[in-house]
Amino acid sequence: MYRSEFYVFDKEQPVPVIIRNYSKQDFDDLIKIQSECFPPPFPSELWWNNEQLSNHVALFPEGALCIEVDGELAGSLTGLIIDFDPSNKNHTWEEITDHGYIRNHNPRGNTLYIVDISVRPRYRKLGLGKLMMHAMYHVVIEEGLERLLGGGRMPGYHKTANHMTPEEYLASTIKGNIKDPVITFLLRCGRVPVGIVENYLEDEESCNYAALLEWKNPFK
Repeated sequence: MYRSEFYVFDKEQPVPVIIRNYSKQDFDDLIKIQSECFPPPFPSELWWNNEQLSNHVALFPEGALCIEVDGELAGSLTGLIIDFDPSNKNHTWEEITDHGYIRNHNPRGNTLYIVDISVRPRYRKLGLGKLMMHAMYHVVIEEGLERLLGGGRMPGYHKTANHMTPEEYLASTIKGNIKDPVITFLLRCGRVPVGIVENYLEDEESCNYAALLEWKNPFK
């Protein structure tokens, strides 16, 4: 199981942080974090529920990570293992995560797929999402998987959709001409885009598109 204790800096002030596996005692806080991270128009029915969280800790506890800041739960990152074929990239979030219930978790798969990452807005200046993502890279290495993969929302795309394809939007983000809240963050985490998937998630801001981004295990 995963547990790492260290400090982050809030301006010049060191703050104690713990990244660990989440458990049943964290479920209420995890659902509250979802409501803070994904307010309307994001569908509230896509926030975690107790059955989904129970499956995460029962089926793949190694992929159920959370982060505490000075004793308060500040975010979470959840994954499952799938057998991914790079030649067939098209999928929806519901299909590949079993609607977030991860009953399709495959311990013999080749890819750790990110189901969700959430950080409370008031803690985002501390870089906690990147720290959790790097912790999940450790899980990829420990499990001997080929890659970490996930679909990234493009919440800024709706502002340019009338004159730019999703592929053009992603290319502009990679060039630094556009700063997208999610895609730019994932690039900073070391993720590399491998394509666009359509109808990925019911998401008005992204026009239902997502960018598929991976991190390859350097030891495979």
